[in-house]
Amino acid sequence: MKPLKNVRWGFIGCGEVTEKKSGPAFSLVSGSEVTAVMSRDKEKARSYAHRHGIRHYCNDPIELIENPDVNAVYIATPPSSHATFSMMALRAGKPAYVEKPLASGYEDCLRVNKLSEETGIPCFVAYYRRYLPYFQKVKELALSGAIGKILNVQIRFAVPPRELDYNTKNLPWRLQPDIAGAGGYFYDLASHQIDLLQYMFGNIIEAEGYGMNMLGLYEVEDTINACFKFDNGLTGSGSWCFVAHDSARTDRIEIFGDKGMICFSVFDYTPVALHTRDGRQEFIIPNPPHVQLPLIEKIVADLRGGEKCDCTSVSATGANWVMDKILIQN
Repeated sequence: MKPLKNVRWGFIGCGEVTEKKSGPAFSLVSGSEVTAVMSRDKEKARSYAHRHGIRHYCNDPIELIENPDVNAVYIATPPSSHATFSMMALRAGKPAYVEKPLASGYEDCLRVNKLSEETGIPCFVAYYRRYLPYFQKVKELALSGAIGKILNVQIRFAVPPRELDYNTKNLPWRLQPDIAGAGGYFYDLASHQIDLLQYMFGNIIEAEGYGMNMLGLYEVEDTINACFKFDNGLTGSGSWCFVAHDSARTDRIEIFGDKGMICFSVFDYTPVALHTRDGRQEFIIPNPPHVQLPLIEKIVADLRGGEKCDCTSVSATGANWVMDKILIQN
């Protein structure tokens, strides 16, 4: 693919994630602007375009992708449509940037990767936490030898049900299998945790687990336990519960070494803590106002002919493989 002089983005979807996490960042990067937005609800697209100074709006994804004023597509829809819209963009010769996970299942990820390879058009995925200073610090500490030889990794995550989770007539889209896939909150949240660990320690090559629906509030699993193994021999485990009592609320990953431990959160951004023989040391590292900005900067640089961004659909597929292995027993 030839480098783009300026990256002119079209948004498919303009929901909550685009309001602060991602949307404004596209226009803060040199050589990047948002020129069009699409929503199934045309009035929603019009309102978003008006509030953010975007020239074009529509309610048809084909119209947006074929718009000559768009040369790259950001897909901010639920996972069930990620693969479809990504492949539509790639076939039109336009790079895609997709919210995570790349698709609602591993096989769809492979289809996107195959088309990207065949067309030579890149597809990127919004695992933006890789490039936030907070997680860069965790990786630096883990790989610097600060805690010695890495021995084990543990994920623990528990939250109480949200009020909307009790509304059986109008469940959040993340709990509707036909929209978000079978994984529910697990696919939405654990994907970030698993991607981060693979970014730090390499590919997970073995994974298994159990997913259960313990409380029966909705159809998808609400409690998951798993173990996994990286290609370097490191092993780890994870526990997720999305219907816990508030007293059990936890967002914590622990990295154990033979000379210490690192603990951090993925969503709460509590201070990164380093435990060694010298005691406990905390690192308070704030996020940028728009958390996807560091990744979008890398993607735009890549598309304009600069340094390659490694947060591609190929690198993102591993998270889907692991989650499928955990939930789908073969």
